[in-house]
Amino acid sequence: MKFTRAHSLKEIAALLNCEFVGNEDFQVLGMNEIHVVEKGDIVFVDHPKYYDKALNSAATIVLINKRVDCPEGKALLISEEPFSDFNKLTQHFKPFQFSGVAISPTAVIGEGTVIQPNSFVGNHVVIGKNCLIHSNVSIYDHTVLGDNVIIHAGTILGADAFYYKKRPDGFDQLLSGGRVVIEDNVGIGALCTIDKGVTCDTTIGEGTKIDNQVHVGHDTVIGKKCLIASQTGIAGCVIIEDEVTIWGQVGMTSGITIGSKAVILAQAGVTKSLSGNKVYNGNPAQDSRSFLKQMANIKRIPEILDKVK
Repeated sequence: MKFTRAHSLKEIAALLNCEFVGNEDFQVLGMNEIHVVEKGDIVFVDHPKYYDKALNSAATIVLINKRVDCPEGKALLISEEPFSDFNKLTQHFKPFQFSGVAISPTAVIGEGTVIQPNSFVGNHVVIGKNCLIHSNVSIYDHTVLGDNVIIHAGTILGADAFYYKKRPDGFDQLLSGGRVVIEDNVGIGALCTIDKGVTCDTTIGEGTKIDNQVHVGHDTVIGKKCLIASQTGIAGCVIIEDEVTIWGQVGMTSGITIGSKAVILAQAGVTKSLSGNKVYNGNPAQDSRSFLKQMANIKRIPEILDKVK
């Protein structure tokens, strides 16, 4: 998430009521998660296991719960609760805005677009030309749709990320300040849920078609001309490259990459990154030919046991 203007380190520290290490005029341009940080961004870290990763990341401001040596060219914000203070920043720079109408007056809707009854279009949504939004679709604030997009009934674009920190008395949610971006010529089926990014974008690439009842987690990036069949569940921070085909009821863990033109067959469980131009099957997902050979050999076990007897 980029701020609308540059802020000083001193300004951000005052907002959080915390100490800082570095020049008080040090520029702060935005805030992001560790996997998408850039120069000028704030990143938070609250566990020693991840200190080095945060301090050596592209982020130049580290919101941290311990005073440590500050790398050259960077600044620190010292906080007792970096997780909670990161939420304070999200609330400040991307606060929730109430909307009492079905289509927000701040939404921009392109020529030829049709929105069917009982749909909700939130604040600062941008919808391109010649789109068709069927009934009971919810499009949360700041979502962006390109041209010629079709969204079927009951789909929700822009719900919060499923991201929590465990506490002794329950779970604290990491607030979501990102967006959903749907590019041109995308088709999304009925009852799909696509979560917005925590600080950046969940993106569906041009020409991709998504079947009914598919879930796409926060910060996931899906490439161009992909096909994703019904009841697939894709976790957060996944990268799916162009022209990938995913059949029904596939499940994917977070933070992995699926190479271009990969084909993942039905009910596969994807637990690690997969190379492109291959067909995968099984749980955990593996080369389909190897999987089928294993299944054939398993079926032969009773026959082999009879021979041993």
